[in-house]
This record gives sequence, C-alpha cells and structure tokens, in this order.
Amino acid sequence: MDPLFVLLVGIVIVFVGILYFKLHAFFTLTLAAMAVAALSAPELISGYWMGEGKSAAEAASLASSPFGLRVATAFGVTCGKIGIVICMASIIGKCLLDSGAALRIVRAILKVLGEKRAPAAMGTSGFFLGIPVFFDTVFYLLIPLAKALAASTKKNYGLYVLAIIAGGSIAHSQIPPTPGPLFVAEQLGIDIGMMMISGVIVGGIAAISGMVYAKWINKRKPIPFRDLEEGGDEKMQKWDDITDRDLPNLWLSMTPIILPLILLSGKTIITGIVGSTGLTLPAAISSIVSLLGDKNVALTMGASVGLFTLFKTKGGGQIAVKSAVLSALSSGGIVLIITCAGGAFGGMLQQSGIRGVVEQIDVAGGMWFLPMAFVLTAMIRTVQGSATVAMITSVGILGPVAAPEILGFHPIYLAMVIGFGSKPVPWMNDSGFWVISKMSGMTEGETLTNFSVMATIMAVVGLIASIIASNVLPLN
Repeated sequence: MDPLFVLLVGIVIVFVGILYFKLHAFFTLTLAAMAVAALSAPELISGYWMGEGKSAAEAASLASSPFGLRVATAFGVTCGKIGIVICMASIIGKCLLDSGAALRIVRAILKVLGEKRAPAAMGTSGFFLGIPVFFDTVFYLLIPLAKALAASTKKNYGLYVLAIIAGGSIAHSQIPPTPGPLFVAEQLGIDIGMMMISGVIVGGIAAISGMVYAKWINKRKPIPFRDLEEGGDEKMQKWDDITDRDLPNLWLSMTPIILPLILLSGKTIITGIVGSTGLTLPAAISSIVSLLGDKNVALTMGASVGLFTLFKTKGGGQIAVKSAVLSALSSGGIVLIITCAGGAFGGMLQQSGIRGVVEQIDVAGGMWFLPMAFVLTAMIRTVQGSATVAMITSVGILGPVAAPEILGFHPIYLAMVIGFGSKPVPWMNDSGFWVISKMSGMTEGETLTNFSVMATIMAVVGLIASIIASNVLPLN
C-alpha cells in the first residue's frame, strides 16, 4: 500500500483517538503502530531491513512476521534504549523534591541573584530543575515561591510566573533525560551528551527571548496577584518554616543533576577532542570514559546520589526512600510506555517505506528542511496538544532522512528544531495550559496572551538560532 496513505492512516488514528475519543496516548499510539504495520507492503518492509544491513533472507523473514510481533519488537527496542534513563530521571526528580534539595537549589539561586533579579532566579531555577524533573512538577514546586515573592514585592507576579515557564518548558523540550528530547536523540542517533550541551546553549538563547517578552508584557498588561490555590497558604507557611539547616547542603542537592551532566557531556567532549586531534587514549582510560559516560550508568549514579540525599535528610528513613522510588516509577512508568509506544509507531512508519517519499521532497539538504520540520511538529502539537507526542510523531516521519550526508548538516540541528516545533501553539487542548492557568490564577485569555505567545516566540527564536548554527557550524 502507498506509504503516504499508510502515514495518513496512522496520523488520523493518533489525532482522532486523542482529540475525539479522548483515549490514552499509549493506547492510541499503539493502535496507530499496529495499523501502519498491518497496512505496510511486505516488499517495502523487506527493503527497509535490507537497507539496515540485513540479508535478503533475513529481511524477507522479518517482513513476513506477524505485524503484532513487529510492533512489540519496536516497542522493546525503544524501551531498551531509553527505559532505564527515564526511570532513573524520575527517581532523581522525586528525590530532589522529597529531600528538599530542589528548594535548597532555588533558595541558593535567589540568594545569589537577589530580589531585584528574582525573575532571572525563577527562570534559572525552572531551567535547571527542568532537566531531570517533568515540567508540571517544576511548576508545582516553584509557583508558591513566585506567589510569595509577589506578595512580598507587591508587583511582577506575572513576570515571576512567566520566568518559571520560560526556563522549565524549554528544558522540557530540549534537554535529555526528559522523554521528548531523549527519544528524538535516540531516533536520530545523536549522542546524549551532545544533545544536552546543545540543548543548554540553544535552549538558553530561546529562554532568554522568552524572558524579554515576559518583561515586555508585564509592563504593558501586568497580571494582578491572585489568591493562592486551596491549601496553598498552609504549603507556603510550611516552606517558610523550613530553614536551610533542615535542607541538604547545596553541593549534595545539585549533585544528582550535575553528575550525569558532567559524565555525559564529558564523554562527548573527550571523544570529540580525541577524534579531531588524532590522539589515542590508553585502553584503561578509554574504558573508564565509555563506562562512566554511558547514559544508563550516568543516570543511575545520579539517582543513587539522590536516594542517598533523601536517606540522609530523612535521618535514615528507609520508608521515605522506598516510597520515593515507588512514586517515581509510577509516574515515570506512564511516560515510559507512552514514549515506547511512540517508538513503535515511528518504527512502523520507517518500515512502511516513508523514507523514499520524504527523500523525494526537494528540501532535504537545503535551508528549508529545518523550517519544514518545525512547521510539521508545530502543526501536530497544536492539533493534538501534547509536546512529547508531537516530537515522537515528527521524528518518526523525518527520521529516515536524517543522515548528515542527506541533510547537509548534523542531525543535532534537526533534533533541536523538532524540540522547538513542539512549543507552539499551546492552547485549551494542552494539559500544561490548564496546569499553568489554574495554578497561577490566570484567566484563559491571560494564559493565551502570556504563556502561549511567549512559547511561540521562544520556538521561533530557537528555530532561527538552529538554522544559523547549522550554516555556520554544520558539523557534518
């Protein structure tokens, strides 16, 4: 069957399932994967596997296997690539929250930057915590602090809220181990350390543009301070009663985040230096770099430090540690199965022969490929509401032509653009829209004017920065 028709069927199932029937993303993506697998022509499936280095006999055998088995295999392959990373990142995030390490980090940033630079402190905190902690959780953590600052200064409430969003939302779409960028990096064969470094640099530029808009809109249409959500007074009072002596020290608080970042980016930097200079590392050092720079090992070490921090803070509380792990795996497990279902969907799209269709589009290798990827991802995001699903779907379509020799630049730029494309346009079908609206007290109109516009501006600035970087430093 024609690959374009198969692609259309898969996308329709995703949109209709999520938008009309309100089905869970895991079920919808799995259903779409099975539909694509069932409709794909055996000769195209066989051709895909031969392109992956399989013999004609092996490719024919894989093409003739039941479509349910092919979907399950792709699901398992995705889980093998990112499963441990997502679960360990969930544990890190939960430990940061339960131990008070996250609060300690925020207070330290506020102390360094001061009250006058409180918006920058909120944005920096959101960006830093958004690396291992899911955006919704980061917002839940920081919004009481934003309200406390606004109550104290009697101004800039909207600016504080938007600063949190600017930092946290960009980290959510650009920096692994959050599921979207992690999945995109794996699908495009990008080293996770490189993805983290690039996400911090280019994502930081986009976040700064968001801060500029936040200051502009705050001057022209300031949002008045709103009453705390139900129970918020007690929460804030409880936090005010906590002294720094009750919290982990700063370095221990930061280590679960910084350690994996250093190990992963360190491996990328060392490998790049060795490759560019022609040096040869001693076998023992090379083995250590490979071991510690492995994403599964690095995140496991970060999670171990996080659990130790929680254990120490709770005075040897084994129950607290066990509870944190169970809670983290419960929330992280849901994200994992959605991401793996998306991996199965993308895998089936690749086997359907869509690569040949995409290669015929006369934009690959030119300056229009990145804008096309951005628009495609943004359309998917706007229609169905989920940034992660948009990234998963987009990379499934564009991934087959992501080789540097075809693109003319390194796939890292495609990964970043897909991430930025998942930002616009958040509106009423996005769960994050309602989290921000209800927790901050903004009306729907205010949320659209502030959050949605800012997200779109950051996305466009990120796209422009990525296009410029791909031309100045193609890395291919």
